[in-house]
Amino acid sequence: MFKSKKKWLQLFMAGIFSLGLTACGSSEANKASTSKSSYPEKPIVVVAPSGAGGGWDLTARALTKALNETGLVKQTMTVENKPGGGGTVFMAEYATQDKKNDYKLFVNSPPIIINNLKAEGNSPFGYKDTTPLAQLTKDYGAIVVKADSKFSSLQQVIEEIKKDPKSVTVAGGSGPGSMDHLIAVLPIYKSGLDPKTVKYVSYDGGGEAIAALLGGNADVIATDASAVGEYLKAGKVKVLAVSSPERLEGDLKDVPTMKELGIDTEFTIWRGVFGPKEMSEEAKQYWTDTLKKLSEHEKWKAELEDHGWQAEYKGSEDFVKFLEEQEQLIGDMLKALGMKK
Repeated sequence: MFKSKKKWLQLFMAGIFSLGLTACGSSEANKASTSKSSYPEKPIVVVAPSGAGGGWDLTARALTKALNETGLVKQTMTVENKPGGGGTVFMAEYATQDKKNDYKLFVNSPPIIINNLKAEGNSPFGYKDTTPLAQLTKDYGAIVVKADSKFSSLQQVIEEIKKDPKSVTVAGGSGPGSMDHLIAVLPIYKSGLDPKTVKYVSYDGGGEAIAALLGGNADVIATDASAVGEYLKAGKVKVLAVSSPERLEGDLKDVPTMKELGIDTEFTIWRGVFGPKEMSEEAKQYWTDTLKKLSEHEKWKAELEDHGWQAEYKGSEDFVKFLEEQEQLIGDMLKALGMKK
């Protein structure tokens, strides 16, 4: 009888101890859960590494607007413009001073790769110095002239450059060897001309490049197709060609592709969201989940439609793989143009 009671007491105490451990574990799990879900605890900045009006600026503002309107992010989100060097000035600061700053994100596109690979004015920093979070959109390049320009076709521009390269000023919203520059010279290169002869002038952002065109300081600009719709509707510009594989819809539905014009080339402008290289796992997981939800939300789809963008969502892992492929493609392209470092 005594042994039976003793055994029962031992079992009872073991049960109490086990419950204590479970409670303790549950408490620790709750703490971990609370800690994980506490991000973000303060306002978040999304940087557009350019001036106002270009693709990065428009993307950053559409992103923060949609995240606010959907309620997916409760904290205040603001957009900061950090122009300079086609994004290289910001990257140098971000990669060295903000590599652990979970509260500063930025948007970018092919220039984050181009600037890291090109020979002149190159940046030692690229996407590998960040945490790629998601690709959200895809866009294409456009060759644009002023509405009253003497040029009415891309072929006329190419013929003029062939006769006298310095007689045509071509502009873009980023530096030599950049995305806009590549879009501008690719049809010329594919037409058998030396792309290095093109007179290219760079501005900080697509907005400034369009202003230069409208102000008579450039004859032709290369820019994002999505950035020219409002100017086309207002009768201020003519779009001579787009770099898409097939014709676009909406305002640019009547614009021929470069391929239609017999120029065998295309160029996709993806846009994505990046965080710091040493981003915490909690913040990375938060943005992975949040940006996935955003990509499926009607508010974001409305933003895409308003800006003439096409949806192209890739989560962090797929985005990194895509960036690796892009790095190879752009490296080959720059090498062909004699611009690779």
